Amino acid sequence: MSRLAATSVTTLALLCAASSGHAEPPPSEGGARGLAAAAVAAIDTSAAESGARLGVNLRRCLELAERNHPNLQAERARLARTRAQLREAYVAPFSQFRAVGGVGIAPTVRGDGIFSPNTDQSLTSNMGMAWRFDVSGVVPLWTFGKITSLWEAAEASVKVSEQQVEASRDEVRFDVRKAYYGLLLARDGLELLAEAMHRIDDAAHRLERELEVDEGDPIDLLKLQTYRSELVARTAEARKFEIVASAGLRFYTGVPELVVKTATLEPGKHALGHVSNYLAAARLNRPEVRMAQAGLDARTAQVKLAQAQLFPDFGIGVSFGASYAPEVANQINPFMGDPGNYFRYGLGIVFQWQLDYPASYQRLAQARAQLDEMVALDRKALGGVGAEVETAHAEVVDWKKRLEAFTQAEGYARKWLATVQQAIDVGTMEETDLLEPARRWAENRFSRLHATMEYNLALSKLARVTGWDAVAPGG
Repeated sequence: MSRLAATSVTTLALLCAASSGHAEPPPSEGGARGLAAAAVAAIDTSAAESGARLGVNLRRCLELAERNHPNLQAERARLARTRAQLREAYVAPFSQFRAVGGVGIAPTVRGDGIFSPNTDQSLTSNMGMAWRFDVSGVVPLWTFGKITSLWEAAEASVKVSEQQVEASRDEVRFDVRKAYYGLLLARDGLELLAEAMHRIDDAAHRLERELEVDEGDPIDLLKLQTYRSELVARTAEARKFEIVASAGLRFYTGVPELVVKTATLEPGKHALGHVSNYLAAARLNRPEVRMAQAGLDARTAQVKLAQAQLFPDFGIGVSFGASYAPEVANQINPFMGDPGNYFRYGLGIVFQWQLDYPASYQRLAQARAQLDEMVALDRKALGGVGAEVETAHAEVVDWKKRLEAFTQAEGYARKWLATVQQAIDVGTMEETDLLEPARRWAENRFSRLHATMEYNLALSKLARVTGWDAVAPGG
């Protein structure tokens, strides 16, 4: 077998070892599994390369997703609703006024409370227009905390909605980063597959020409053809994943013709600190922690409101009314009712007291139970956040060490490969001796790329669980 054929077989072997991860993950943590995971999140490479200058980077993808993602739009709409409810709570206690009135016809009625020449018929031959207008209401003076408790509960609801928006934003940003870094890894793999196909074709053509003059080995040609068929299948499978992932990223960003710039997969630049720093950041910045505290404030306000319901409401009662019916005799005696013609007003201190104490005490007990529940959930949230932060921090440390190890292993494998190649050039080793170092170099290369992606995703997860987005690449 000639040197070119042997080298091509070696190249095919290392590429097939790397691309076999498209079918099923290997038992080890090598790069093949990274390529398989990345293919799922890939964007259409051909479209991205053709419009690289017009494409977007990670930061732009995050901005588009924050602006266009349906989940964030829905959360912002819910936030607008709770803010409107808060404004309603501010004005509702001072809007307890009611106005009634109307215009109609009234029969002619003469006389007084002692004698009238008319009957009590509502419809007669003599009718005239009449109108009436009445306004009444109460301006609260003292409600024993009902109004302020209502405001506090509404304000806490707004805070919950605000933190829900932030939590959804963190989830969306993590999903976008996952797809983006998967794309970068998939592009490297697909580029290598394309190069392998080209080299296989060249090697196969040369080997066919050598076989025509009885200089080549037909077994080597069959190996090349077998490897090429496998690469064709893997490429078709990867393209399918590209289409599916492309649709997903377009959905995230809301851009139908999204093109991503070509970029090199590099590890994040964040300098990892002690886990205590991230625990403190989570207690300060994590949306779920703030949401739990806002929920606690809302339940506390509801308990205060239920307690205030046991006491009366004092306020200023205001009333005004006027009625005019020309066909109805005006009764000027103040001790006689006159529904047809009057002008009256009133102002005074009034109170209202709901005396349903058995039910009120039960409502208070329910509010206190809900507060106890929220206190327990708040402790659970703090404990759960701490566990998530420690887990995410440990993942970052783990993938950082793996990345360093795979980078070192790739360097050793590259030196190994170069040493064997030099030995082949001087004739001290056979062509087939190149297969093992080439395979090891390919596996460690993909392992490094996979570890780089996982390291960036681990940083992204740490940013999500701490609410500290600057930790993640592109944050």
